[in-house]
Amino acid sequence: MDLDLLEEKLVSSIGKSVTSISQPTLDALKKAKEKEEGSARVQLEAMLEAVEVGERDKVPVCQDTGIPTFFIKIGKSFPQIDEITELESVLEDAVERATEEVPLRPNTVHPITEQNPGNNIGKHIPYIEWSFCEGDDVDIFYLPKGGGSENMCQLNMMTPGKGLQGVKEIVLERIASMGGKPCPPAVIGVGLGGGSNIAMNLAKEAILRPVGKTHEEEISKLETELREKANELGVGPMGVGGKTTVLDVHIKYAHRHPASYPVGIVVQCWANRRGHVTINSNGSVEVVY
Repeated sequence: MDLDLLEEKLVSSIGKSVTSISQPTLDALKKAKEKEEGSARVQLEAMLEAVEVGERDKVPVCQDTGIPTFFIKIGKSFPQIDEITELESVLEDAVERATEEVPLRPNTVHPITEQNPGNNIGKHIPYIEWSFCEGDDVDIFYLPKGGGSENMCQLNMMTPGKGLQGVKEIVLERIASMGGKPCPPAVIGVGLGGGSNIAMNLAKEAILRPVGKTHEEEISKLETELREKANELGVGPMGVGGKTTVLDVHIKYAHRHPASYPVGIVVQCWANRRGHVTINSNGSVEVVY
């Protein structure tokens, strides 16, 4: 595994993730603009203009380039599995380089001293979530999560007896109460079940799924229902009112304890930024988006 090449590709992907947005998200924003009028349409036009400027001038679409989080999916048959432990230092070096070269806004602040190291590196930052899966490749997903949308995330320990109706009420009430704070139209990740930490991790991972791609199981019906009802709330782009409050709702779940029903809600802003790099089994490295 060529670690120098991997670092170069990661820096490129990080830069791309904050200076452009994924095609499914862009298509959804354009489609939303055609539905809106008045102030809602103006807000969406401003978002699309920011995307044009970002891609043209290679500058961040939003000044808040987020806290760096990586989700790493390791294929169990990856031939260089013994080198995986070296990834952490490569990821840190890539984030530090991208902070200077893109540039990214330095967003890591010590919770006690308030000191900012200036390079987006800190205790547990970048945060890395590791997991194994079938296959022989390694997929590295980068999630630059801004503070405004992160502040709207919420964990609910729901009474199990409320069931799916309770889940719907919690999610929709949260979306309605947020108003324009998370810079909607948002992408909503929902984590159901597991423990409290599992539900929130699942919700954050759920927003990595492309806009418009539903869950492969029956739970996709719940995603569709929540998206439609959320867009009937009238919050609209940036909270000015309108038909488009969310671009999508994505759900992941885990089995839970009979006495506990965690509902994690993670909110992503309209830009829905992410990066994706694949290390192929033959050692080549590809920037997917």
